[in-house]
Amino acid sequence: MSKLTCISPIDGSVYATRDLQKLDEVKGLAEKARAAQKIWAATDIKQRISIVENAIFELEAMNDEIVVELAHMMGRPIRYGGEIGGVKERALHMTSIGEAALKPNIIENSDRFERYIAREPLGVILVIAPWNYPFLTAVNAIIPSLVAGNAVILKHSTQTLIAGERFVKAFEKAGLPTGLFTNIFVDHATSSALIEAKTFDFINFTGSVGGGKQIERAAAGTFVGVGLELGGKDPGYVRADADLDAAVETLIDGAMFNSGQCCCGIERIYVDERIFDEFVAKAKAIVDAYILGDPLDEATTLGPMAAVRFADEVRGQISEAIADGATSVIDRAKFSRDTGKDAYLAPEILVDVTHDMRIMHDESFGPVVGIMKVSSDAEAIKLMNDSEFGLTASIWTKDVKAAAEIGGQIETGTIFMNRCDYLDPALCWTGCKDTGRGISLSAFGYQSVTRAKSYHLKKA
Repeated sequence: MSKLTCISPIDGSVYATRDLQKLDEVKGLAEKARAAQKIWAATDIKQRISIVENAIFELEAMNDEIVVELAHMMGRPIRYGGEIGGVKERALHMTSIGEAALKPNIIENSDRFERYIAREPLGVILVIAPWNYPFLTAVNAIIPSLVAGNAVILKHSTQTLIAGERFVKAFEKAGLPTGLFTNIFVDHATSSALIEAKTFDFINFTGSVGGGKQIERAAAGTFVGVGLELGGKDPGYVRADADLDAAVETLIDGAMFNSGQCCCGIERIYVDERIFDEFVAKAKAIVDAYILGDPLDEATTLGPMAAVRFADEVRGQISEAIADGATSVIDRAKFSRDTGKDAYLAPEILVDVTHDMRIMHDESFGPVVGIMKVSSDAEAIKLMNDSEFGLTASIWTKDVKAAAEIGGQIETGTIFMNRCDYLDPALCWTGCKDTGRGISLSAFGYQSVTRAKSYHLKKA
C-alpha cells in the first residue's frame, strides 16, 4: 500500500508515515458523515457550541506535545509555544457569535405574514489545510462549519501529517458524535476524484495558487462552492511620520517569523526616502541578532524552513536578485547553520531591489524581504498594487485618515495600520486577485458554510 511520508526539516529523517486511503473508503466515510450531519444539524445550537468549545480546551491540554511535533514536522522553534493562543482566540470568538450569526433575518412578523431568511448548513465540508500553521488555518473553517451544523472531513498536508489526528482526539474527548469529524489521508489525485464525484458540499482550501487551480478544475460543473486562500506578497509601507522603532520591529518580525512561512507575512517593504537608511540599519540590527538552529533548542529564534525544496526556491530568488543588482545587508556567514544544502536558510534583507526582480513579485514564503525607498504615497500605492496577489497590506503612520485613504486605493483583502501579520477573528478574512476568493472568520464566515433559505408564510 502506498504511503504519505513526512520528512522532518530538522535532519531530513522520516518523522511519520500514514497509509493512503482509497477512493471508495473515503466515499464511505463521507456517507457516514452525511448521516451523522442530519442529526447534528437538528441538535440545539447551544449544545453544538458547548461540544466544539470543549474540543478546543482538549486541544489545549495536548499543547506541550503538539509544540514538539510541530518542530519536527515543519521546523517552528519550540520557544514560541505553538499555535494554541491564536487557535483559542479564533475558535472562541466564532463560537461566541455563532447564535447571532446564524439567527434568521426577520423581514416581517405580522398578523398576515411571517417572512424571514434562515441559514441552513450545507452538509459535508471538506477542509484542505496547509502545513505552515496547521492548527490556526484549519480552525478558520472547522469551527464555523461544525457550529453551523455541518460535518467536516479534514485533509491535512503531508508535511504536517499528524496534525489532523490531534483534532480527532480533541473532538472525541469533547463528545462530538461519531462520524461528524473525519481525518483522511489521500493523495492529490484521489482528492480531485472525490471533488469531481460531488462527495462534498463545500471545499475550503488554503494553499498554493497551483493547488487552488486544481481544486477549481475538479469542482468545475459540480456547482459545489469553493473557498480559496492562496498565495500572497503582502506589502508594508512606512510613511515619514511613523513610529520608526515600532515599524521596524513589527514589520521585520512579520517578514521573518516562522521562517517567513506565514500566509500574511510581510514580503516587501516600502519606506519613505527620508527615513529609509535609518529603517534599514535598525532592520539589520534585528536580523543580525537571530539564532538559526535546531527548533528543539530553546535558544533558537529561527528554525529551518519546512522542506529543502522551499529553501532552495528562496535561495534561487535571492541569488537572482543579487545578480541583477540587489544588495544584501546581512552577513550571511554569521549564520553558519545555513550550508546551502538543507532546509536551514539564513535570513536576508535586500535593498537596491526593483519590481523586475522575482524577489519583489513572486511569492517567496521564506525569511527574506526586499526594502525599497519611495518618495510619496502615490508611488507607494502604485508599487503595492503591482502584484498578482491581494491578501493584506500594512501602513505605518500616525495619521488615521491618511491610512484609510491609502487603504482605499490598495487592492487587498485587509488593511492594517501600525500592525501586520495578524488575523482579527471579528473581521472577515478574505483576499482578491490570485490570492483567491472566499471568506472565513467573522459573522461573514458563517455564510460560506451555510445556504440562505427564504420563508414566506401567509397566515390569512
